[in-house]
This record gives sequence, C-alpha cells and structure tokens, in this order.
Amino acid sequence: MVKWTGSARIDLRGFPKEAREVAGYQLFQVQQGCDPADWKPMSTVGPGVREIRVHTQGEHRVIYVAKFEDAVYVLHAFEKKTQKTRKADVEVARRRFREVLWHRSGRE
Repeated sequence: MVKWTGSARIDLRGFPKEAREVAGYQLFQVQQGCDPADWKPMSTVGPGVREIRVHTQGEHRVIYVAKFEDAVYVLHAFEKKTQKTRKADVEVARRRFREVLWHRSGRE
C-alpha cells in the first residue's frame, strides 16, 4: 500500500505523462519489495528515506520511506531544475517524515 503525505500525490499527478508512468511503476516495484531502477538514499531527510530519480522530459524526484510494514510513505514529489536538490524540497520531505513518525508513534 502507498500512503501519500501532504501534496505529494497531487504533485506527482502534475508530472508529464511519461514521468508519471515511470514514477508509478517504480513505486509499484518498491511495494513489491524491490529497489527502484534509479535511486539514492536521502539520509538528510531521515533514516531509511530514499529518492527515486526519474529521467524523462526533465528531471523528477519522488522521496519515500519504505521501512514500515504497513505502507510505502511518499513524502514529496517534485521537478528538479538544478543539479543540487533545493533546500526547500529537502525541508518539505523532512517535515513530512517527522509527521509520519509522529502519527505512527501512536500505533507502535
């Protein structure tokens, strides 16, 4: 199961069609317990957080965490316009990761 945080689902839906399809397939791979085709760890966001890198019609990124048994949490989805990830995008993902941890703390 995928759980979307904040505006991540709406933001991903705003990707161009091909980028949206690639991102969706890569999230499906993650749900199946596989690694996405192109990813990197995002330890600056939090432990276990990863970034899917989509290279179609520009550069797009999907930041997620899949270390919990109940779901893959998509923290942020955005178009990348520079080589370095903008601090604002890292902060959005970090804030949403903290929210996921806070909401989950009531369950465990």
